[in-house]
Amino acid sequence: MESAPRALSTKEADIQMMLAAEVHLGTKNVDFQMQRYVFKRRNDGIYIINLGKTWEKLQMAARVIVAIENPQDIIVQSARPYGQRAVLKFAQYTGAHAIAGRHTPGTFTNQLQTTFNEPRLLILTDPRTDHQPIKEAALGNIPTIAFCDTDSPMRYVDIGIPANNKGKHSIGCLFWLLARMVLQMRNSIPQGHKWDVMVDLFFYREPEEAKEQQEEEAGAVAEYGDYGAATLSGIAGDQWGAPITDAQWAGGDAVAPAAIPAVPAAGWTSDAGPVVAGDGGWDAAVAPPLPAQDGTSWE
Repeated sequence: MESAPRALSTKEADIQMMLAAEVHLGTKNVDFQMQRYVFKRRNDGIYIINLGKTWEKLQMAARVIVAIENPQDIIVQSARPYGQRAVLKFAQYTGAHAIAGRHTPGTFTNQLQTTFNEPRLLILTDPRTDHQPIKEAALGNIPTIAFCDTDSPMRYVDIGIPANNKGKHSIGCLFWLLARMVLQMRNSIPQGHKWDVMVDLFFYREPEEAKEQQEEEAGAVAEYGDYGAATLSGIAGDQWGAPITDAQWAGGDAVAPAAIPAVPAAGWTSDAGPVVAGDGGWDAAVAPPLPAQDGTSWE
């Protein structure tokens, strides 16, 4: 009789997920400080990362994150587009402060800046791309956690998590695993239970894919609006005003407004002004009297 398949432990399931996301693929170059995390080298020159050590380093980084009382004192940063969505989602679920995009020089050192911040922990996606915040964190004695590839510089990095930081699926999977471990250590998620948040939410999405989805949603809303218009057309006329016909808008068929009645002349007296002779026109008015002339003349 065949026995039932053995259930995978949490570590084995996580390593399987990392294999599917290609977290184990490094580059063709290796840094001397990253050699301890390399498992082997493929025939095409790609170095393979030991995922067992990656999982252990994720656990260590999660313990450091949980040890900080105020999650807002943790800054998660990514200048690369592939890690920006993962950074925002990680900050949303763990309560950290996210900086997605370009790092403003002086954020950790210049106190005159409006964006000045003094975090207790800094989490980065790529030490090579995020070299500026690493240098500023070193000046401010801020511990740094970073996802390091086989060719990443390890200077000023306190906890380096060996992983592939080039692929969008790899970065999303790593931040999802780290967020789940942090929530499990905070007892927000029961140990050994599955997290109801899908890893797909941490993946980078192409702008074209997001635009196509928005267009599909807009089309669905438009179709729903047509059905609503057909329903509204059946409403009784006593609830809505009568529609304006084309005849009322036409200029030739428009009804002329009523003439303003003239003011009656019964209230006027005879001494109100000089009497005008004739048919009442302006030409029939009496000429003004000429001034009296003396005997002198211009001639």
